[in-house]
Amino acid sequence: MLSSFSRMEAPAVALVKIVKEQKIIVDELSNLKKNRKVYIQQRNSNVFFLADRSQTLSSCKKQLDYMKKEQQDL
Repeated sequence: MLSSFSRMEAPAVALVKIVKEQKIIVDELSNLKKNRKVYIQQRNSNVFFLADRSQTLSSCKKQLDYMKKEQQDL
């Protein structure tokens, strides 16, 4: 019984951790100076590409909103 509870709880705990990380990312991006450069890592590689700060910030905010909605649904 305990193991089934922990299996059900694990995705919720992982989602909480990811939401916290995403909040930190949004805060860091919003506190950057206008002239700072932002790089985005290519998935599954160690390659980084220069990105627009405002577009990256809006994208991260959208992801955070989506994750918060998913968290409320659990």
